[in-house]
Amino acid sequence: MNIKKILVKNFFIQNILGLITSIYIYIVRITSNVNYENISIPERLWKSNEPFILAFWHSQLMMIGFSWKIKKKINILASSHSDGRFGSIVGKYFNLNNIPTSDKNKSITLRLIYKLLNEKNYIGITPDGPRGPKEKVSEGIIKIAKSAKIPIIPVGFWSSKNIQLKSWDSFLVTLPFSKCSFVWSDPLEVPKNIDEDRVLYFQELLQAKINQCVEKAQKNCK
Repeated sequence: MNIKKILVKNFFIQNILGLITSIYIYIVRITSNVNYENISIPERLWKSNEPFILAFWHSQLMMIGFSWKIKKKINILASSHSDGRFGSIVGKYFNLNNIPTSDKNKSITLRLIYKLLNEKNYIGITPDGPRGPKEKVSEGIIKIAKSAKIPIIPVGFWSSKNIQLKSWDSFLVTLPFSKCSFVWSDPLEVPKNIDEDRVLYFQELLQAKINQCVEKAQKNCK
């Protein structure tokens, strides 16, 4: 194991880096102008205390905490690996609560998700995460919405000044003094009684909705 991996996995180092990262993100927010389009869509459910699943691309995790306008936390599904643990450290500064996931404990994770939704909590899912393929919706989010009878609300983000990392998801790092935009879409309701072959249809529909939100956000930042 090289020195970089040792440092990244060290608990103390992770917390220091997490604090530095959170400070940077707050600087970006303070210096930037943020626009919200269709914010009335989630507001209706926030006000009535109705849960929903927030869907957005993995590349847009950095600023997602600022899309949220209530004190109740978003419970974000995250990898149990070091990158997910680091995200959990950063998330605690932004009203985000990470739910660690593991291929070995899928049933445990699902039970926790359904428990949170039944208690009228909010779940955030990056349907192309944690490892890709980039901007392709996996079937998991559709099956969760189907079983729980909970709507999915897509959101897209963009910023006028940013760097896209050379990672699998082209992670978006927003720079200070940016023009930023969050665009929300209408809720996607997945019927309880759909067949397996209809799951793919809803995957493609959600994918299109998220992409449309991102495209509108990009136009708003010009």
